[in-house]
Amino acid sequence: DPNIHGIIVQLPLDSEQPIDAVRVTDAIAAEKDVDGLTSGNAGRLARGDLSRCLVPCTPKGCMELIHRTGVTVAGARAVVLGRSKIVGAPMHDLLLWNHATVTTCHSKTRDLPSVVGLKADVLVVGIGKAEFVRGDWIKEGAVVIDCGINHIPDPTKESGRRLVGDVAFNEVCERAAYLTPVPGGVGPMTVAMLMQNTVEAAQRSLKNLQGGKWNINYLKLRLLKPVPCDIEISRAQRPKPLEELAQEIGLQPKELELYGQAKAKVSLDVAQRLADRPDGKYVVVTGITPTPLGEGKSTTTLGMTQALAAHLHLNAFACVRQPSQGPTFGIKGGAAGGGYSQVIPMEEFNLHLTGDIHAVTAANNLLAAAIDARIFHETTQTDKALYNRLVPMEKGCRKFSDIQLARLKVTLSTRSLSY
Repeated sequence: DPNIHGIIVQLPLDSEQPIDAVRVTDAIAAEKDVDGLTSGNAGRLARGDLSRCLVPCTPKGCMELIHRTGVTVAGARAVVLGRSKIVGAPMHDLLLWNHATVTTCHSKTRDLPSVVGLKADVLVVGIGKAEFVRGDWIKEGAVVIDCGINHIPDPTKESGRRLVGDVAFNEVCERAAYLTPVPGGVGPMTVAMLMQNTVEAAQRSLKNLQGGKWNINYLKLRLLKPVPCDIEISRAQRPKPLEELAQEIGLQPKELELYGQAKAKVSLDVAQRLADRPDGKYVVVTGITPTPLGEGKSTTTLGMTQALAAHLHLNAFACVRQPSQGPTFGIKGGAAGGGYSQVIPMEEFNLHLTGDIHAVTAANNLLAAAIDARIFHETTQTDKALYNRLVPMEKGCRKFSDIQLARLKVTLSTRSLSY
């Protein structure tokens, strides 16, 4: 639904029965995953593809806080305490691709205080242990980002408890140059980044809806000499799944009706969606000198489209006339073009695209059924016996059904016209 730009799953899932949270999260389209927690977004972040992913909100908010301190992240030594999928792991990746030298610590890390104290120009903590990080761990002048949210007993509070982070705030603030409070630090930034991700997702969606230069991975041709026959060339080239191609050229899922992997119908709604876009160039390939084997219009059309798209990297597609069964069953043997400039799979195009062959099949079956009726029923029985079978006795009398009467009327009117 292009009207929805962001979806989040409230974690942890509230259920008495075990639920696979990863499977639930991955059900969200990556481009609408404004929490940044799907496997697709996590993979792009891990690979440094930041322009094509939505970054998890808490690490993104932490990075914004770090940048606001004025500290140069590139070249800094950063320590991430925790390796959760929501904070620790993506925080490591985000710091790494911002050119920091990153160390990730966790429950199995040995001599944790010395690792933090010696290496952390920037320290991000998210382990879920109240006031775990002590002041004497911190390097003088470090930036400390506390992502923890914990409740500890406090008889002075009306609720009997108070909210603290994973860092002993009063101790660490004596040594750190910058320290985020809890509450009021990372939490509000997480909400702000959720809003920012939603805006970014909406902007990307709008850009895709408006169209633009296609980002297509063109399939390579394996040219052989001597050139094989058309059917061998067609079968040697594995077509790209149309669902993947549609995504590359900006078609929305609801605008495509798939028939397997190699055929699809495109909704005319696309024309309405792109009505405000500038018109492209329309090239007509035609001919006036027919030959017994055709003129090569389809081959030329497809070859030109290949040149414009795959070689000049222009948005281009071919529109060819639907083939009749004349070329397919006649001397030409097909209407899909030829050589390395043909529609693939060529059998699908020639035999199934328009439905002509299926109409021929239906007509053949109808004729065969009519002949069977004459051979096996009408010629082997008397008229009386056949009538008794077709018009069975009901309550002591026989009468034609409504559908039989309708067919008789059509037959009689046809005969009267023929006379």
